[in-house]
Amino acid sequence: MVAAKKFVLRIDDKMYAALEKWAADEFRSVNGQIEWIIQQQLKSTNRLLPKLRDEKEISSEITTHSED
Repeated sequence: MVAAKKFVLRIDDKMYAALEKWAADEFRSVNGQIEWIIQQQLKSTNRLLPKLRDEKEISSEITTHSED
């Protein structure tokens, strides 16, 4: 399991209420909803690296690039 970074988020009451409703509609916690929203934006702007399947693939990637 990947360790999660913890931080404090200050948010307007109306925005929190909207997030709470949206999260409930999607059967998520507010925290889970915020994480999902951020993840979707990171993906849509190509700022999130795709997950590599396993360490073998990582080793293969490193080896391939070092031989170039």
